[in-house]
Amino acid sequence: MEYSKLGKTGIRISKICFGCWAIGGHGYGVVDDHESTAAIHEALDHGINFFDTADVYGFGHSEKVLGKALVKRDDVVIATKFGVAWDENGRTKKNCSVEHLHKSIGQSLKRLKREYIDLYQIHWYDGVTPIEKLIEALLKLKEQGKIRNIGCTNFSRDLIIQAIKITSIESAQFHYSLNNISREDDIHFLRNEYDLATLVYGVLARGFFSGKYNTGSVFPEKDTRKSDPNFHEYLERNLTLLNCLKKIAVKYDKTPGQLAVRWALENPDVSSVLLGMKKTEQVLDNIRSLGWTLAEEDKSTLTKKSSTLFN
Repeated sequence: MEYSKLGKTGIRISKICFGCWAIGGHGYGVVDDHESTAAIHEALDHGINFFDTADVYGFGHSEKVLGKALVKRDDVVIATKFGVAWDENGRTKKNCSVEHLHKSIGQSLKRLKREYIDLYQIHWYDGVTPIEKLIEALLKLKEQGKIRNIGCTNFSRDLIIQAIKITSIESAQFHYSLNNISREDDIHFLRNEYDLATLVYGVLARGFFSGKYNTGSVFPEKDTRKSDPNFHEYLERNLTLLNCLKKIAVKYDKTPGQLAVRWALENPDVSSVLLGMKKTEQVLDNIRSLGWTLAEEDKSTLTKKSSTLFN
């Protein structure tokens, strides 16, 4: 396993993070909790010590599965998020109010079976709650020992800097992949200027770069990929990128997905790559992205292809 640091804390996190959206059982089709638990244990066996979830993933179910699988494990780093509320019909909305924060932290701690959360992240800023008021409330939770570190997800650069001016922020999470390099400058700036841990998701384009899907792929009604732009709006460009990945991957005896992950891992400004996993075979597949190096000419070819198609 390859490791990096969680911001300025000195906490060691695996450069492959176990992304827990899929194990929530909502948005990724049918999920088996026993398979999810086996995948979590497989990840531990391979040195993955960093797990990223959110209260809204499966409307609490992801946290429950993760908490049960990691009970009594104190050698892991658990990150979760708040900031999205939902109703009994599964309709969601952004909510970063202090009232919602206090409700969310209690429920997350209970589901995760933890006395504290290693990294508590603001999932989506609601644009309403004053950032100063929100950070102040998070600091009180930190003083109470309920959270160890604060992180931001899907924030603008300016909003992150605003938060940093109030207190120490240890991580920032961004959508970043070969088909979405729009935040690359922000990742570089924040990593080098403020020593933030930069966590990236979407590297496999919701599984598209695995090579398992094509123009004829059909998803179940409750699978959010049914309307995901990766399989519609970006489809033709993604197929072009996928073909490029396939040609280069052969040289390394790797899959196109492993190549896409390796490309992200070799960005020195990326601290950890979040990869959604719900089966042991997915863990083993993702582990094969480690332990080798992408030649500069191949890295350059992929980066240029990405810029041509998506800039």
